[in-house]
Amino acid sequence: MADAWLPGAVRLQSRHDGGSPRGGAPRAVWHTSEHDPLAVSAHSVAQNLEQQGTNAHVVWNPFTGQIVQMVPATQSSLLLPDGIGREGRRCLQILVVGLAREPFTGGAMQSLGLILDWLDAWQVPRRWPAGAPLAPPEAYGAPRDRRAWARGGHFGVSQVPHAQSPAPGAIDTGRITGPAVAPELPRITASEVSLPGGAEDLPIARLVSGAASAEAPGGPAAAATAGSPPGPAPVRASTPT
Repeated sequence: MADAWLPGAVRLQSRHDGGSPRGGAPRAVWHTSEHDPLAVSAHSVAQNLEQQGTNAHVVWNPFTGQIVQMVPATQSSLLLPDGIGREGRRCLQILVVGLAREPFTGGAMQSLGLILDWLDAWQVPRRWPAGAPLAPPEAYGAPRDRRAWARGGHFGVSQVPHAQSPAPGAIDTGRITGPAVAPELPRITASEVSLPGGAEDLPIARLVSGAASAEAPGGPAAAATAGSPPGPAPVRASTPT
């Protein structure tokens, strides 16, 4: 089983309980604290949350790399409204010390690998079902689609049902989870080949062999010659003596 506490993080365990997870696809939700990461530490942000009666799973300063964990992965945190943070067998809340108007992916992201490895260990898929988060003020009107949320993966809080925050801004999702992977296209077998203009009535072996011939060295003629039975030997003209 994955470690409930992120290896390498400073532990500042919260006294406030968000309740037990209710089950469903695992998720990670990215927030911003709306603090300057050059001026405020992750530890200070975590202490402020605790004093306000709330918490995050992880508070991370991407400039210094400091990570503070307040809630183990096996419990819910309190950053999302209406109990949304209990949806999913894991709904891990990452609070980034930063500003929504200045996407944190544009600068240093020290210790990001530690966080991603931890999320991977809790089987959070490296995908963004709702797409890339929008910048404020557009983020206030971003779709908060239940169907995307149900798939699990990574989300900005601006994409979470019932949430009102514009965070984390227009982050570059590729810098967090890597480039999007194109879906694998289905492979077409010979029995599925169908061409317009009545070509589907041709014997399928001729269609497939014709396609292969076009790729043979020397073009179709060379392929046809290579695949045809040998003809009679050429007749040499005799020279009178």
